[in-house]
Amino acid sequence: MSWRRLAILSNASVKDALKQLDLTAEKTLLVVDAVGVFLGAISDGDIRRHLIRGNGLDENIGSVYNPQAHSVKAGHFEIDDVRSMMLDLKILVVPVVDDQRKILDVVLFDEVVDRKESANRFSVGSIDVPVVIMAGGKGTRLTPFTQVLPKPLIPIGEKTILEIIIEGFERFHVSQFYFTVNYRGAMIKAYFDSIEKKNDITYLWEKDFCGTAGSLELLPVDMADTFIVSNCDIIVKADYAEVLKFHRESHADLTVIASIQHHVIPYGVVEYGAHGVVSGIKEKPEFSFSINTGVYVVNKSCLKLIPHGEVFHMTQMMEAVIAKGGKVVTYLVNEKDYIDIGQWEEYNKALERLKGVA
Repeated sequence: MSWRRLAILSNASVKDALKQLDLTAEKTLLVVDAVGVFLGAISDGDIRRHLIRGNGLDENIGSVYNPQAHSVKAGHFEIDDVRSMMLDLKILVVPVVDDQRKILDVVLFDEVVDRKESANRFSVGSIDVPVVIMAGGKGTRLTPFTQVLPKPLIPIGEKTILEIIIEGFERFHVSQFYFTVNYRGAMIKAYFDSIEKKNDITYLWEKDFCGTAGSLELLPVDMADTFIVSNCDIIVKADYAEVLKFHRESHADLTVIASIQHHVIPYGVVEYGAHGVVSGIKEKPEFSFSINTGVYVVNKSCLKLIPHGEVFHMTQMMEAVIAKGGKVVTYLVNEKDYIDIGQWEEYNKALERLKGVA
């Protein structure tokens, strides 16, 4: 890979950095000046911390990137030493620089560390909580497919959506899952009873459609104090060990994972004031905002807020937590770390994006 794909100018905005991270498979960019001198590095984690502190997307990355980022000097390093440094310090990208610190090349983690060594020393953390997957909806956005199959069993390659979601959590050693089921729930249970699996699945059967949070009322009284809730038609590529750590360190009652999305209005937007007097035109403006992905970390205490026998959604639960003086926080992921499979257009896009996952 050319190092220029990973380079970003020091006067770029945080939004620019996020969009460039989406274009590369790496999680780190190299910050340079106008002549290619290496100044530091910026990661998705740096940006996340910047935004969570209440800073904006349009701000300069100058106060966000790490000026102490490691580099190696051309002709003065051994690749084995670089490999050890990347493993020990969990560094994904190391630039090779000349005497003036201009970047000449780049060493990538995946190119110098084999998978086995990476798995042993650079593996993801474990999480000690169960996962609840809301699998009871009718999936009307995927009609007519869901008139035959329940949405969780829609195939992605050789696996179902639900299997891919489960495998994402299994990377973090989750072994206990709860499925809230209703529409064609017997088909879901029959399918998972027929395949080999390495986890414990408990089925929570809705008598009526209770909403995205109402079905959580069915969880057992001895449910873990903290658990993860996920929709059955989305995939969020997050470090769930880090998400759980963030939830606990924030002393939150509920954490919602949000994805930063960028959308361009494909028209010129007319700005006008009194009497229709035009003050300006913005040609194809871009808007960035954080959307609810449908994955949450929830404390058991939140279950007391669910009204018995009523339709109740996760958005209402968040509002109820806030109204009671509780704390709701958000953990941010980038645009391409969120995949929505709940409608046909997005489903077809997901088939391409998940080829390497399914």
